[in-house]
This record gives sequence, structure tokens and C-alpha cells, in this order.
Amino acid sequence: MLTLSFLCAFAFLAGLIDAAVGGGGLIQIPALFNALPNASVPALFGTNKMASAMGTLSAARSYLRQVTIPWRLVLPAAAAAFVMSFAGAAAVSLIPATVMRPLVLVLLIVMAVYTFRKKTLGAVHAPVAIGRRELVVGLLIGGAIGFYDGLFGPGTGSFLMFLFVRFFAFDFLHASASAKVVNLSTNIAALSFFIPTGNVLFGYALPMAVCNVAGAMVGSHIAMRKGAGFVRILFLLLVSVLILKLAYDMLK
Repeated sequence: MLTLSFLCAFAFLAGLIDAAVGGGGLIQIPALFNALPNASVPALFGTNKMASAMGTLSAARSYLRQVTIPWRLVLPAAAAAFVMSFAGAAAVSLIPATVMRPLVLVLLIVMAVYTFRKKTLGAVHAPVAIGRRELVVGLLIGGAIGFYDGLFGPGTGSFLMFLFVRFFAFDFLHASASAKVVNLSTNIAALSFFIPTGNVLFGYALPMAVCNVAGAMVGSHIAMRKGAGFVRILFLLLVSVLILKLAYDMLK
């Protein structure tokens, strides 16, 4: 019961952070590894995906009530992400994490510096018209991020937010809402592997999912109430934490 309470507390916090800016896995996955040291790695990741998928679904529903999502762009991106997440999972054994970490670290630093220097980036929602070029870019973004999420994962939501802001002139609030739809797609793709192979600890996953949903409701409410400027600050803080974590992992 103590272990479950510990995991549920972290699931709530993960849902809250993830709903606002992504990155809930940074909180939830270490908590699972700490609380269940004897469980297999696939089971821990499957349990994490079950809880986070429910939270992401809840956050997406909350955003949909107040934020207009450009479905013509986001749905194809989500479909590409779903397909490519399978390819990423299949490539895990071919591309080790030791190769991915330095590349992702560099990308995160570039993303953080660019966002910090461009003070107006993501402050105003002035989306570009969705034409053929934008649809192609959306498919490429969805496919690339889906592949990355299946292959490695950390910072998926942050990358999606940045790319929606950078290429489609979304503000950070609309980018966060759109990212949730694409991220939900990659979570479902992962669960379609983890559940049939028995790699979800439902006794932990279901209570954690309830707490993750509760956190997501709070996080999405805060994000919509505070607006794009607040989400931008949280985004920069989260990316900074990601940078520090990846740098620490590389030095261990």
C-alpha cells in the first residue's frame, strides 16, 4: 500500500506537468524504477505508458473544450506518429541509447537557446494557413517524433511543442494542446505492444492512471488559465531539467 501511494503521488505530479508542457515521464518513470526494482524494464515502461496515456487523453479533452485545434494538420501528424512509433520501437536494439543521448542533448540545448532568445516566440497565436507544404511538414514532424518516442522518448512532448510553435506559428498554449493529440497517438501505439505481451502491471497502472488523470486536469486548467506566457516559462524550465538529466546520464 505504501508503494502504491508513493507511485500515485508521483503519477499525479507527472500528469500535472505533462498536461502543461509535457515531460511527465521524467517524473513517473524514475518513480517506477525506484518503487519496483524487481520488475522487468518492459513492464515498468508499459505501466508508465498506461498511466500516462490516460492522463494525456484527459488533458487533450480539457484543451478541446477551450482551444481550437487545427485537425487538418494535427490528425495526419498523429497518424504518422502512430505508425513510426512502431518503427522506433523495432529499432531500439539497432540504435543504442549511448548514441542517442549526445544527439538529443545538442538538440535540446539548441531548442532552449532559440526559445530563450526569441522572446516573442509562441507568445501570439497567429497560425499559418494550412496548405500542401504545411501538411507535408506536419507529416514529417509526426513521423520523426513518433519514431523518436518509440526509440528513446525523453522530451517528446517538448519537441512537439517547439516544432508546432516554430513551423506553424502557434502560441505555446495551442502547441501544447496539439502536442497532446500527437502524443496520445504514440502512447496508444506503445500500449498496443505492451498490453498483448503482458508488460503492464495493472495493479499499479490503473490506480496510477486515475491519479495521472487528476493531475492532468489540474495541469491543463492551470495552463489555460495562465496562458501562453506561463506555458513558455514552464517549457524552458522543463527543457533545462531534461538537459541536466541527459548530461548527468552521460557522465555516469
